Amino acid sequence: MTTPEPLGVYVHWPYCARICPYCDFNVFKARGREAEAEALARAITLDLQAQRELTGPRELVSVFFGGGTPSLMEPAWAAQIVETAARLWTPAADLEVTLEANPTDAEAGRFQAFRDAGVNRLSLGLQSLEDAALKLLGRNHGALEARRAAETAAGVFPRLSIDMIYARPGQTPEAWTEELQAAIDLGAEHVSPYQLTIEAGTAFDRAVRRGTLVPPAEEPAAELYEMTQAVLDAAGFEAYEVSNHARGPAARSRHNLVYWRGHDYVGAGPGAHGRITRDGARIATHAAERPADYIQGVGGARETLTPEEAAEERLLGGLRIAEGVGFEEVAALGLSPRSAVVRDLIGLELLVDDPARLRATGAGRRVLDSLTAALITAAESEAYTLTQSTSIVAGKAASSTPLRPAPSGQRPPTARFRIRWKRWSNGGRVGCWK
Repeated sequence: MTTPEPLGVYVHWPYCARICPYCDFNVFKARGREAEAEALARAITLDLQAQRELTGPRELVSVFFGGGTPSLMEPAWAAQIVETAARLWTPAADLEVTLEANPTDAEAGRFQAFRDAGVNRLSLGLQSLEDAALKLLGRNHGALEARRAAETAAGVFPRLSIDMIYARPGQTPEAWTEELQAAIDLGAEHVSPYQLTIEAGTAFDRAVRRGTLVPPAEEPAAELYEMTQAVLDAAGFEAYEVSNHARGPAARSRHNLVYWRGHDYVGAGPGAHGRITRDGARIATHAAERPADYIQGVGGARETLTPEEAAEERLLGGLRIAEGVGFEEVAALGLSPRSAVVRDLIGLELLVDDPARLRATGAGRRVLDSLTAALITAAESEAYTLTQSTSIVAGKAASSTPLRPAPSGQRPPTARFRIRWKRWSNGGRVGCWK
C-alpha cells in the first residue's frame, strides 16, 4: 500500500493583546473581537474541509498554530481544529501539533487545557530574559514570568521550543552569552534565536528613521551570530537551519521542515499561505487577510506557480537547512553541479562541493541572501559575474570577492528575498540573511 504524501497544516490566529514594535505579521488587537474570534474558529474548520478537496488523501505530519498569539484562543477551539484536521487527513503516528504562546501568567495557566486539546509541542516566545530588553521589545511579560512559563511548559508538554531575539541595540557578546546560556538552562529541546530585523512600516522602522533606535552595525551583529552558534553548539544543539537549533533530529521542528523541504501544506486563517502540488503543478493559496473577509469567505487567491517560481521557492527554503536541496529540484533554474556560478561559489567556500545537492557552508549560511541572489541571478542572466572589491563574508580574510550581479542582470534589493520567504512560509523569520 502506497503511503500518502506528507502534509502540514498551518493555522493563523491573528489576534494579539498588544502588537510588538518589530512585528509586521498579519495581526490585529484582540480587545473587542471576542465574537469575531469565535466565528473565526468555525470558519477555519470549514476552510480545512474545503481544502481537503484540493489536497486529496495525505499523511498529516504537523499542525502548527501561529499568529498573532494563538494561545489567546479558547483551548476548545484548538481541539476542534486539530480533530478536524485529523479526520480529513491520515494523522502520522508521530503527528506534531505546535502552539505558539506568550509567557504571560494568564496564558501559562491555560497550558494544560491546550495539552488536553492535542497540542504536544509548545513554541514559547520568551524573546529575552532581561526586563529592560523586554520593555524595549514591547513585550507584555517580564523576565520572571518568562522563566516561570518555561518551567511550567516543560512540565506540561512533551516538547518545548523557545524563541529569543538578539542583536538588540547596545547588546554585548558577553551579555548575550550569559542570557542565551540562561535560556538553554530552562531545558527546552529546541531554540530559535533570531537577529532583530527592522521591517518596513513597523514602529521600530519609524524609530530608526527618527534616530531614536540604533540597531547594531553589521560587524557587531555578525559577532553576536558567531557567539550564538558557538554557545548552542557547546550545549549540544545542532544548527539544522539558519535560525533553528535542536538537541538531535527528533527535536527538530517537523512543521518547519515541511516548508524547508518543499512538502505541501495547507494554510488556514486570515492571511495564511499554502502550497499544494496537484497533477505535477505547484499551487499557491493565500487567504483573505482581514478576519471579517475570511469569515465571510471573500477575498483570497489561488495561482499556479511557473516551474521557475516553484524552483526558486525550493531554493530559498532548501538552502536554509544543512541538508540543502537536490539539483533535480531546482532544474528549472538551470543550475547543475557544472554551472559556472556553482563552481565559483564552491571556490569561495560558500557552497559545499556536492555533486547531488546545493548545500551552503557555514560561511554561506551567514550571507544566505547574497548567496541565493547570486544563484538566481546567474540562472536568469548569463551576465552574472564575481567582482573583486570587498569581502562577502565578514572576517573572510582569504578573499576580497563579493557576490554582485552585473548591471544587465540585476535583481531587486535583498529585502525582496525576505519578503518572498515571509510570504510563503507564513511569516517565518529570516534569521541572519545579509
